[in-house]
Amino acid sequence: MDPLENNHTQRRYLTIAIVVVVGVLIGMFFLRRGKDEGGEQYKTEAVDRGNVSATVGATGTLSAVTTVQVGSQVSGIISQLYADFNSQVKKGQVLAELDPTPFLQAVEQRQAEVTRSQVEVANAQMTYGRQKRLAASGLIAQSELDAAKAAYDSARAQLSLSQASLRQAKTNLGYTKIYSPIDGQVVDRQYDIGQTVAASFSAPTLFTIAQDLTKMQVQADVDQSDIGQVKVSQPVRFTVDAYPDREFRAQISQVRLNATVNQNVITYPVIISVDNPDLTLRPSMTANVTIQVDTVRDVLRVPNAALRFKPPTEEGEQGQRGARSASAARGGSGSGSGRRAGGRQAGQTVYVLAKSENGKESELRPVRIKTGITDGRNTEVTQVLQGTLNPGDPVVTGLATLKVEQTGNSPLAGGRRGMGRF
Repeated sequence: MDPLENNHTQRRYLTIAIVVVVGVLIGMFFLRRGKDEGGEQYKTEAVDRGNVSATVGATGTLSAVTTVQVGSQVSGIISQLYADFNSQVKKGQVLAELDPTPFLQAVEQRQAEVTRSQVEVANAQMTYGRQKRLAASGLIAQSELDAAKAAYDSARAQLSLSQASLRQAKTNLGYTKIYSPIDGQVVDRQYDIGQTVAASFSAPTLFTIAQDLTKMQVQADVDQSDIGQVKVSQPVRFTVDAYPDREFRAQISQVRLNATVNQNVITYPVIISVDNPDLTLRPSMTANVTIQVDTVRDVLRVPNAALRFKPPTEEGEQGQRGARSASAARGGSGSGSGRRAGGRQAGQTVYVLAKSENGKESELRPVRIKTGITDGRNTEVTQVLQGTLNPGDPVVTGLATLKVEQTGNSPLAGGRRGMGRF
């Protein structure tokens, strides 16, 4: 056979094979599409009974329950340090010492002044005694006796002043040693040996001591719109970035009244008591707090997506009401999820996918309900206003179209929307 004719025949067979494969793929595509279009058009979830917990979210900072900043009441150069970062200290323990030389000199100077004042008092006392005897004999005038008495009293007052100055100098000398006021652990140190401590109008902080790191607290800032739901003794869950897979449990111990205003946002501090027996938590960590403000148990509940769903044929007024229902069902993000939805409107509508009268087709059956609290995923049903709703009923949460399925299942859905599945 001619090689040219052989190549032509091979190309013809290859073209036929490609056409057959393409035809098969197109047939499979339309066959599958037909099955999808003929199947169920809605996504559903079953109504069930269970617990619903409303929560309020906030952020806060961890700290020890008692934290003391240890400062210096006098100025001087640090000559000794007896405690460092993370040191365990006892009450009355010396933490640091300033150079005592200038304070010792001040004590010696005040001591000399006291000695001089004592000599002056003794001399004035002898003069006053002599003048007193002379006045009794009529040898001097009364004015000279009064002058001697005044000199004696002035010398005694000067002695008292000198003694007070001496006590102050000794007190300042004692301040050169910095003592721990509590038992605890040093979490911060500001100065090193050789640095000068300048105590003027305020005492500079040398050490920060946490009394007991096994008992800590979180100060969380709760928005004013949620603070009315927060009460003492409510349970709290929180996480920290250092341990993202671990959830810590705590309890509210105090709700303070001193509000903070930051860029027109008003928040209130909520103090949360935390047990830290293994010393996992550390001061100044940021806590992502979830406060459980309300819980209902064994109630009828529906998915929040069912409250947002509206049939595609319903437009106009129904669509507007659906938007309002969606806003109410979402319950906000973070702190807003703890609010009750039942008081916003008379009721909301969910759609149950039920069999039609002939039993062959499915149809949407609207059910009017009154809602309670939400946990962000499920919402409590407090009352069925119109229709029936029982555990196990399939409520519609969305359209089960091909496009929706691809968007939810395919990792490349963002770039392949509208394409068929093969």
